[in-house]
Amino acid sequence: MVQRGVLVDIGGVVIVTPFELLAGAERRHGLAEGSLGSRGPFAEEPDPELTRVAAGDLTERAYWAERARRAAPLLGTAPDTRSFMDVLFDAPEHELVRAETRALLQDLRDRPDVVVALFTNDVVDFHGREWVDSIATFRLADHLVDVSRHGTLKPHPQAYAVGLATLALPAARTALLDDQAVNCAGAATAGIHAVQFTVTTPHAGIAQLEDWLSGPGA
Repeated sequence: MVQRGVLVDIGGVVIVTPFELLAGAERRHGLAEGSLGSRGPFAEEPDPELTRVAAGDLTERAYWAERARRAAPLLGTAPDTRSFMDVLFDAPEHELVRAETRALLQDLRDRPDVVVALFTNDVVDFHGREWVDSIATFRLADHLVDVSRHGTLKPHPQAYAVGLATLALPAARTALLDDQAVNCAGAATAGIHAVQFTVTTPHAGIAQLEDWLSGPGA
């Protein structure tokens, strides 16, 4: 039996994007539709700053820090990312977890030939340790790796080295499922099979990963 490893990004892949939660936050706070800004990939008009994130010219941290600063006067919160995320993600787990990915994690948990690590840049900084510990879906994975706790961030090569060390598997037997093209490119450079997850069509990326898992062992 050939052992395989899967690194699964959290934000956007396991957990729905903040963009998908903006409308709910607006309703709860009595704000007009669109008050909290762009719906990102779910909007008709492109978000120029999000385009910069996709190109690697702006970090996700910086992007959401600016969104939080703009939203704070409307929400009555502190102008920091954690406060903004606390408002957006103030919902039951079943509304926060992407159903398609939860089903994938459940299936992989039942496979003795696959080891899974949730592989995130900064879920603890975005949400806090108490919130992370409260999400039962995260416990379907064998490991949770927040690479910011190791002094690095995707797509730096050291981030993928941390992920591979956690899985204790070589890059050739490891896949990454991530919604950021720049992170997928970094994984591919490290020799990891990269599958880009598209939040608007989640089944497509999951199907690609399942095809890789059903292929011949490396």
